[in-house]
Amino acid sequence: MNLIKTTAILLGLCVGLTSAQPALGQSHHEHSEAAVEGPRGGTLLGDNEFAVEITIFESGIPPEMRVYTYSEGEIVNPDEVELEVTLHRLGNRDDKLSFIPENDYLVSNEVVEEPHSYEVSVKASTESSAGEWHYESFEGRTTLSDRVIDKANILVETAMPRTLTFKERLFGVVAPVTGQIAQIRPTYNGKVTEVFVATGEQVTEGQVLAKIMNASSGASYDVVSPLTGEVTQRLVTAGEIVKEELLFEVVDLSSVWIELSAFPESIEKLRPGLPAEVFDLHHHKRVFGEITYIAPVMTGGHIARARVLVDNKNGHWRPGMHVQADVTTGEKDVALAVKVDAVQTFRDMPVVFAQYGNTFEVRMIDLGVSDGEYIEVKGGLAAETPYVFGNSYLLKADVLKDGASHDH
Repeated sequence: MNLIKTTAILLGLCVGLTSAQPALGQSHHEHSEAAVEGPRGGTLLGDNEFAVEITIFESGIPPEMRVYTYSEGEIVNPDEVELEVTLHRLGNRDDKLSFIPENDYLVSNEVVEEPHSYEVSVKASTESSAGEWHYESFEGRTTLSDRVIDKANILVETAMPRTLTFKERLFGVVAPVTGQIAQIRPTYNGKVTEVFVATGEQVTEGQVLAKIMNASSGASYDVVSPLTGEVTQRLVTAGEIVKEELLFEVVDLSSVWIELSAFPESIEKLRPGLPAEVFDLHHHKRVFGEITYIAPVMTGGHIARARVLVDNKNGHWRPGMHVQADVTTGEKDVALAVKVDAVQTFRDMPVVFAQYGNTFEVRMIDLGVSDGEYIEVKGGLAAETPYVFGNSYLLKADVLKDGASHDH
């Protein structure tokens, strides 16, 4: 493959394509000047008397423009040529290129930034000749009508600074808080004369649960609840003789533990005090809490327990229920971010489609960290640029439908 590419080839100018229309709109791939290939495979502008050939070179280096000048079909010494090239891009941006002589061509001092999609204005002169040309060289661009934009549900938002929130998703189970479980046994051996509560009842601290007649003294005493909660076990009935066995279990479930299982890569990011959002497997209910404990010992399956304390006054979180939790492990303010769903690939590079009125065009972007919803943009997209985040894949399909490509 020739290492010197034309802007026509570089930008996927579809000379000789059929007149078939793209699926969504009209992609642009035409020169206002006729695209004529020069001796070095570039775009030739002018005639036999005086002409310039525009090429882009990018083999192992950032893209640069190389311009060859001809007079009567012969190469002109680049030291004798005055050259001005302006690339007119969407967003009212003009890139003015300056040049220095090198070998038998003029080479741009500036990198020709991606995407290589622009209108090109060229002015060249020598002592005996001069020429001025204008042509279009577009890639990754399509224009849609308002109707098609609405019908395709193309969704747009503005690229701006964001605070990325990093989370770890863990799985776990609801458990009662150990200090909120009361297992009630008789104070003295004796006969149960009355029982006042049943399993599932709510009781308050100090409430009488049963009466027992002391076998030694014959005196009756009360069995009371040491805390407010729910009777989860009643193991006694009136008339029984009891000694040291368990009579009742009362559990305070106004708050519960979420026992989470964490693998080593997650444990490294966790610490007590981190906020956690807990939700049931059907995502019907959510509750917020924080990590209160991380077990120092891992199980044989290389899993450690991380514990979250959550409020349960409504009683939704029942011990034994399987849940998920998103633990917030950190935040980062970034200067610019876009939605993850907005990112497509174009010529094996990550891109988003920027919007300029009814025209959409790729912007090659340098990506950073992501929190799963948004991803940092380090370069390639200007702040406050509207970009497509919904159904951007339709735009990609549209610009590729013509067979438009950028040879490298």
